[in-house]
Amino acid sequence: MDKTILAIDIGSTKICAIIAEVKDDRIQIVGHGIAKSQGVKKGVITNIELASKSIKKAINDAKRISGSNVTTATISISNAYAKSLNATGIVNITQRDISIKEIDRVIRNALYNANVPTEYDVIHVLPYNFKVDDQDFIEDPYGMNASRMEVDVNIIMTQKSSLSNLIKAVRSAGIDIEGIVLNGYAAAIATMGEDEKELGVAVIDMGGQTSNLIIHTGNSIRYNDYLSVGSNHITNDLSMALHTPLQIAEGVKKRYGNLINNSADVIELPVIGDEENKNEVSLEIVHSVILARVEEALMLLAKSIDKSLLKEQIGSGVILTGGMTKLKGIRELAQAIFDGMPVRIAQPEDKDIGGLFDELKDPAFSTVIGLLLYAAGKHTEYEININNELLHSKHTQTDDLAEIQKIDRLKSNKKTNLGDIELEETIKAAKTKRDKDDGKRKEKTDNTVKSENEEFIFEDLPTDPSEGVNPIKKLANWARQLF
Repeated sequence: MDKTILAIDIGSTKICAIIAEVKDDRIQIVGHGIAKSQGVKKGVITNIELASKSIKKAINDAKRISGSNVTTATISISNAYAKSLNATGIVNITQRDISIKEIDRVIRNALYNANVPTEYDVIHVLPYNFKVDDQDFIEDPYGMNASRMEVDVNIIMTQKSSLSNLIKAVRSAGIDIEGIVLNGYAAAIATMGEDEKELGVAVIDMGGQTSNLIIHTGNSIRYNDYLSVGSNHITNDLSMALHTPLQIAEGVKKRYGNLINNSADVIELPVIGDEENKNEVSLEIVHSVILARVEEALMLLAKSIDKSLLKEQIGSGVILTGGMTKLKGIRELAQAIFDGMPVRIAQPEDKDIGGLFDELKDPAFSTVIGLLLYAAGKHTEYEININNELLHSKHTQTDDLAEIQKIDRLKSNKKTNLGDIELEETIKAAKTKRDKDDGKRKEKTDNTVKSENEEFIFEDLPTDPSEGVNPIKKLANWARQLF
């Protein structure tokens, strides 16, 4: 189905909005807008009004370029808000074949068994391991024959008050929320390859004021963590160490930031509060300040990976993304800190996306591109989202969940089973026949059922060949003989 989607990454340093059109599973970007983030610090909304203004500016710029007036969006939520817990669900399969209905039921059973605190809302329920009868590590149980199914899920939740503040900021910008995705989850969608998903991978999104970590093993995310350290902290450290304004310190970081080569050259920088006078500063100081901050952040993230107890399952290593990863030498430093694990720097690619401007082919935009992919259906299979919907790719199948629920409701309401014929459909067929033969039919009031303002005649019912005589006809004949 063709549709227009809007993705909004609400970061601590920038707000990025992208509008895209989805046609035949192909994403085509038609507009984007970037605004300086206000009212957001370390991933947390600190001023709803200022945050709303920044969001609105980014959205309006994207609308102006695209010519679209989309009013709903998929937005990111910082890992700073999020906590996670694991749970297990078990169900018996009465029909033997596993359909979407059974998969939905077992995942909801796991959610029911979880001890979610009352002050938290669930934003993702991510199944990472299915077990069918005695067979473990089932990749996709759909269509399998079994009598029992189990699932292990990772439930990602967020504080209700924090979520409410985020929603208010977005709605104040005139946008309704279609979906909410964890920041690190979105960045992982945009950067992980299929082999990395299969072997297990850690994705670290290093932004302006925060660093987010997720670990993906099996079929889904197993672990997520948050660190309130980003590239802005390097700028602040340089400003204090070099006694120079923040804007000058940011320029020094971008121009001379190098974690491998150390230079003894001297540069002149203006002094805070006295820009007419300049101080001579050695690049050795710049190097040591940047190295100390980045090394500290990477070591904390390495400890978090150890704490997850999933390090042995990370077969493909670490993916680094986010604006901070543009520092020269950060990959080599990370590889040394992460005990020799393979490390690569990732940025969004245009393999699945058309119209990806050069400006957006940058590690800093991994999250917003991941939001686009999520909204277009590149989510975890059988995930339950914030709207309590089961997301899956089996919509074309006849046992789609919505269709099954509809059939179940019809079955629960019918009073008589005429073989494989639904009572409701049978009555409709009889009415059609009655209308065609209306001129030949004489009134039969003793075997007529009135439903509202319409009549239905029992003798119009077709006969079930397997039974010889229609059961309702039998009832009518018996009543006629009795009275």
